[in-house]
Amino acid sequence: MEKQNLIITIGRQYGSGGAEVGKKLGQRMGLDVYDKEILKMTSDESGIRESYFHLADERAGKKLLYKIVQSLIPENTSPSTGSDLVSADNLFRFQSEVIRKLAAEESCVIMGRCADYVLEGAEGLVRVFLYADMEYREKRISALGYYEPKDIRKNIKRIDRERRDYHRYYTGRDWENVENYDLMLNTASLGTEGAMESIRAYLRIKGYEL
Repeated sequence: MEKQNLIITIGRQYGSGGAEVGKKLGQRMGLDVYDKEILKMTSDESGIRESYFHLADERAGKKLLYKIVQSLIPENTSPSTGSDLVSADNLFRFQSEVIRKLAAEESCVIMGRCADYVLEGAEGLVRVFLYADMEYREKRISALGYYEPKDIRKNIKRIDRERRDYHRYYTGRDWENVENYDLMLNTASLGTEGAMESIRAYLRIKGYEL
């Protein structure tokens, strides 16, 4: 019997430490972790410049003002190669195809990008969501030096809103709804190491070989 791939998707509030948890989990379990790399892979797959994907990345419904290729009208389930090639909706379809191919080919960790929805129903799928209180997230983002102190909370709220809108736009679901996930973890309580170990403990309970 063919071994089933284990696919761990991680949704995360901005500043909750999701990238760190995903990286630690991948290192501990020997799994590839896909985040921004998916944009590069999707660009290679579709022939669309990567910068267009970054412009559309996790922002709901924004149409990009570029027309790269005019071709055949695609089937409803396929990415378009026509005049809407670089629309945000079409970029999402290309990205989703890459995610499905990754899941079919190897066990891995996938960060964000509605992967929990794109892979819904797949065997071996474990959907995780990470959250934390605002004070904890402000401290983490402050340490990274991305924003002026007075702008940190504003930008956390902005990026959370963009992720929430992106998820709702493409899935029709509430991003933070517990029903969308198998495991929800508070990184402010657990820390990133504790969150990573909690995911591994859950996988052991579910009978996955670590």
